[in-house]
Amino acid sequence: MTTSIAAVTFDCHHALDQARFWSQVLSRPVGEGEPAPSEFFATLPSPGPDSGVPTLMFIKVPEAKTAKNRVHLDLVTDDREAEVERLKDLGATVIHEKDEWGLLWVTLADPEGNEFCVAQYG
Repeated sequence: MTTSIAAVTFDCHHALDQARFWSQVLSRPVGEGEPAPSEFFATLPSPGPDSGVPTLMFIKVPEAKTAKNRVHLDLVTDDREAEVERLKDLGATVIHEKDEWGLLWVTLADPEGNEFCVAQYG
């Protein structure tokens, strides 16, 4: 038996807005399947079953985010400073910069406050 990650799901207030933000961050299109993307549900589909890249799902929930994420995405880039500026232009906010364990990264929040990190290796 094999188990793999099919999707990473974001609870949010407006699914399509969140999907559009992450679509720009990751250069992946918003899914056009069934159900059609809406304020209630949207996806960034996996590029393919053998890609190792999960679908990102965005689902509307009534409650607001109240605490730090227990799970978050870690992104890697070859120019951390430029990427952080690009993400800020898309609507992200910087929470803090870290330099720990020999790694440098920036923790940001997406437009609905979900934390994610951007690192540069090497």
